Amino acid sequence: MPDDYTNNTITFSMEEVREADMKRILLTVYDALKEKGYNPISQIVGYILSEDPTYITTHNNARSLIRRIDRDELLKAMVRSYLGE
Repeated sequence: MPDDYTNNTITFSMEEVREADMKRILLTVYDALKEKGYNPISQIVGYILSEDPTYITTHNNARSLIRRIDRDELLKAMVRSYLGE
């Protein structure tokens, strides 16, 4: 007996996948900064504005992770989220 889902087309957006990945990375970086006693919001904003990786701790590989995110894509996603789009 065939499964019901075999005849249905499943669609996904690469943009949604990238945004979910960015969110996962940001949450990991946020947690690493918090664990080390930093103000995570200030540190992440400092990194976004300057692209200086020293704003981000190496704890839990956070610095390496955040460098995987394209800052322009991140800013676009943040503005879309803020505006509810």
